[in-house]
Amino acid sequence: MSDKLSRRRYVAGTGAALTLGTLAGCSGGGDGGDGGDEVGSDGSDGSDGSDGSDGSDGSDGSDGSDGSDGSDGGDSGGSAADDVPTEIDEYLADARMYDGTIMDYTGQDEVTVAVGGGSDGLAFDPPAIRIDSSTTVVWEWTGQGGAHNVASAENSESDFESGNAVSEEGTTFEQSFDNTGIQLYYCTPHQTVGMLGAIEVVEA
Repeated sequence: MSDKLSRRRYVAGTGAALTLGTLAGCSGGGDGGDGGDEVGSDGSDGSDGSDGSDGSDGSDGSDGSDGSDGSDGGDSGGSAADDVPTEIDEYLADARMYDGTIMDYTGQDEVTVAVGGGSDGLAFDPPAIRIDSSTTVVWEWTGQGGAHNVASAENSESDFESGNAVSEEGTTFEQSFDNTGIQLYYCTPHQTVGMLGAIEVVEA
């Protein structure tokens, strides 16, 4: 976001014009009247104070609202959608961090899901995502909440498992989903406390 300096201008012409008007007044009585014209016109220079309206360029600071474009940075993380498939909504009914929405990551080749998200490290973040077929999901461990793993649930379209539960931050597990359908998974040690996740794979 570019810094914009609000400009407050000293109108040098104002001071100069007043001086000229004063000098003109000294040059002669009749000219003094002209000097009055000079001063009056200088008053119009006061309207140059309306140049202060250039300060409205400060309203270009409203361009700072372009900072709201920073929210577009959120788009890089996907956008929340309410049209959650019933199978996912029911599976995640008691899942931690699930708020009834699914994050839409369609159009991306790779998507990252945090393992050990939330304030207590016992969630997949985000718990529900939508991806195109052939997209790779990368689960990345945060190092929070103890040892975790990723294991597909019984009703998942595909079978996948990261192996034994581990706690090391930065650990990753990747899985590509070529077929459309619903993928359901959980963390084996924390399944009963709601560490659940789901993926909707749609046609690219």
